[in-house]
Amino acid sequence: MAEIQYSLRTRAETLFRKLQDEITAALEILDGSEKFFQETWERPGGGGGQTRILKEGSVFEKAGVNFSAVHGDAPESTAENGITFFATGISLVLHPRSPKIPTVHANFRYFEQTNQHAWFGGGMDLTPYYLDEEDAFHFHRTIKTACDKHDPSYYPRFKKWCDEYFYIKHREETRGIGGIFFDNLSAPTVRELENIFAFVEDAAYSFLPAYVPIVEKHRDEHYTEDEKHWQLLRRGRYVEFNLVYDRGTRFGLETNGRTESILMSLPTVARWEYDAHPSPGSPEAKLEAVLKNPREWI
Repeated sequence: MAEIQYSLRTRAETLFRKLQDEITAALEILDGSEKFFQETWERPGGGGGQTRILKEGSVFEKAGVNFSAVHGDAPESTAENGITFFATGISLVLHPRSPKIPTVHANFRYFEQTNQHAWFGGGMDLTPYYLDEEDAFHFHRTIKTACDKHDPSYYPRFKKWCDEYFYIKHREETRGIGGIFFDNLSAPTVRELENIFAFVEDAAYSFLPAYVPIVEKHRDEHYTEDEKHWQLLRRGRYVEFNLVYDRGTRFGLETNGRTESILMSLPTVARWEYDAHPSPGSPEAKLEAVLKNPREWI
């Protein structure tokens, strides 16, 4: 098992590097005006990564696509003293300029600790500002197709996990309309672990087909100042989840990760207003109703 884990470590790192290249290239074409700039960084405790940021584009107000491969002593909050870890992954958050285009998040990662099994985690989820049911069907259907290639139980299981994970408890609402989320996905045999890696690879490659058509559909739609205002209020909820509940954010900070890379998920601009609520019957209220009561899209 140790040799297989080492092989998976190398292959997972190679996969995530390749994905960063392919996704940033596709997003540059989609934006059409700006390019990603890259910062290569090193983690003091071991390893490092590349942070790529696109700012003030024609489509994306801020887009971040991170790759990392880090190792060292595990934090005391996650393991006993003397335990070491290795983690590699890709994480991205895209904040569009237009409120008609949803924000999207995706991450896929491989993690191992000494004397413990290796495991995979990740997923992707969509955070619209205005609900387009066709977009929701397309996003979920594309992900489900990737899941069904490996196990028909994956999509319903991981969709439910996503709705429960991306939940803002103090607001009693989900962050968006979901997708899939999985964590600590491991197996006792080499064959099963290889199957999980194959699933993660297919799930990760479903990201662009799931999201790009939605951007292309809405990129030229007109929007008003009121709609932009609503987008900024919803971005505030996005910030609340990431800073209060997100495990990846906490883990990165606890393991002395690069703060700028960890917090690249936050939007450039957001708003908070006292006791703000959408008007009954409005498109904004339609979205809020779905966030309060998550739907089955497939």
